[in-house]
Amino acid sequence: MTNTPSPSVVRIALASFIGTAIEFYDFYIYGMAAALAIGPVFFPGSDPAAQALNAFLTFGIAFLARPLGAILFGHFGDRIGRKATLVTSLLVMGISTTLIGLLPGYDTLGTWAPVLLCLLRFGQGIGLGGEWGGAALLATENAPAGKRGWYGMFPQLGPPVGFLCATGSFLLLAYGLDDAQFRAWGWRLPFIASAVLVAVGLYVRLALAETPVFAQALKQHQPTDLPLAELLRRHALPMLLGALAMVVCYALFYISTVFSLSYGTTVLHIPRQQFLGMLCVAVLFMAAATPLAARAGDRFGRRPVLLAAGSAALLSGFALAPMLGSGSSVLITAFLSLQLFLMGATFAPMGALLPELFPTRVRYTGAGAAYNLGGILGASFAPYIAQKLVNHGGLSWVGGYISVAAAISVAAVWAMQETRDQRL
Repeated sequence: MTNTPSPSVVRIALASFIGTAIEFYDFYIYGMAAALAIGPVFFPGSDPAAQALNAFLTFGIAFLARPLGAILFGHFGDRIGRKATLVTSLLVMGISTTLIGLLPGYDTLGTWAPVLLCLLRFGQGIGLGGEWGGAALLATENAPAGKRGWYGMFPQLGPPVGFLCATGSFLLLAYGLDDAQFRAWGWRLPFIASAVLVAVGLYVRLALAETPVFAQALKQHQPTDLPLAELLRRHALPMLLGALAMVVCYALFYISTVFSLSYGTTVLHIPRQQFLGMLCVAVLFMAAATPLAARAGDRFGRRPVLLAAGSAALLSGFALAPMLGSGSSVLITAFLSLQLFLMGATFAPMGALLPELFPTRVRYTGAGAAYNLGGILGASFAPYIAQKLVNHGGLSWVGGYISVAAAISVAAVWAMQETRDQRL
């Protein structure tokens, strides 16, 4: 064991949590803007359905970039360390997000507007692709024996908090601005505010020390020259299974938020501020499920928790059409709360599981690649596919999409070995 003093639990929690909270805030405000404003601003002159589809396509671009970000930042994270890589990923994400808020629309730049939007969205994906793996390793590689699931929960709390902040910001705008003001400039404010949040995150990240597991590994052997090559040569199956295990998390979340927000405001004609308020309630259930599932993962193992939560998610797909299609704010809020609770239950154990699948030499690359490949499969075009499905087959087809995604993840977890007692 290394003699490097361990940082306090509070410092580990804050450092691993704050970055994911900020980066997911950045990511979520784009999803909400895509559902509410991106289409008319950057794709005018077409009918609202086409604008929504185009906006959702730009939403998906970042998910295609995320595995590239995981590989890029994973390479340096596995070679030079976790700290510098985490700081850089936060910068890339923050700059891209702020520039989206400042980007003129189609009326000013013409076709260059959507082109530049896609490039900045790609930058968001690159930054987020490098963020999660490093944050998860920061937590788990500092965790004492028997508590990796609990420590791995810290970065998993970032998404619900980031989502709550994102939703809250759009909710405030909905109450403070009329529709014309919101579409003209109001939607840009959460993007510009990201610059302040990133500065706070950088302040916390720069005070970090390297994780003891990585520091000890450097003393014992040289880092691998090409982490990606070693990952593909020796650890391709764990990476694939990890990616497939993540599919249900993404499908649950983005169908319940981005697609449901668009469907609720445009088809059901629920006022924007009311639906955003319903999402704020629902995301609290995701936050509540996260520590419960993390603690259960430490006690019972990762596989039992994920198998139970994934099976429940499979069944929940059958509730989408009757509950979301009811038009009742009570039933819709209950459905959103159920979906996000299950998202938290399937997501929380991943903070420990994915790092446990890989050795230290390729852990940053492997965990990040699995996490973000799962995003391509489960989330990249989930709102787009859901929009297509509802147009052609109705809401029951969207529910079937959730059930299929859950079945894929359950099968992947079933094929895994239990990792709770795996030494890092």
